[in-house]
Amino acid sequence: MSKFNPSKLSVKYLPPATEFRPVDSRKYTLTHSDATGDLFLAIGGCYDLNAINPKFRDEVFAEWIPQMGQYVLSGRVYISGGEFDQQYAKIRFLIFQKELDLALTAMVYGDRSFYSNYPWLLDSPIFIYFESVYSEFSKLLYYGTPRKYLKATLQPV
Repeated sequence: MSKFNPSKLSVKYLPPATEFRPVDSRKYTLTHSDATGDLFLAIGGCYDLNAINPKFRDEVFAEWIPQMGQYVLSGRVYISGGEFDQQYAKIRFLIFQKELDLALTAMVYGDRSFYSNYPWLLDSPIFIYFESVYSEFSKLLYYGTPRKYLKATLQPV
């Protein structure tokens, strides 16, 4: 896994979202630059579709949704809709699995002011859906809680 570097993270809020609201349907779009290693996080009531590279589809989406009496951070990554063969889909799946800790750390760290207002969300579950036409890569996986990722940013080097 790549190590999270806060100085490589740029955060923007898409109005009407702010550091403090809303909780319901708060959406995250995380993209990156392969050339520089910079991470770009957009937080809003909708996904930042303008930030998506339709050729690579290497973004991570997530949103807060109420589910069975609690909030869940529900995310998704795109593996293949059939345009990638099974071998390339496997490579994409393995890369996403490897880099998701970094992506989730960036999302949680980038929105850390939000958690100071909603500290109970730090213990909410995170589920990521891997979207693929290939059944072996179409999975819903549990990734812990935001607290895990925030704690990782506070650990001494």
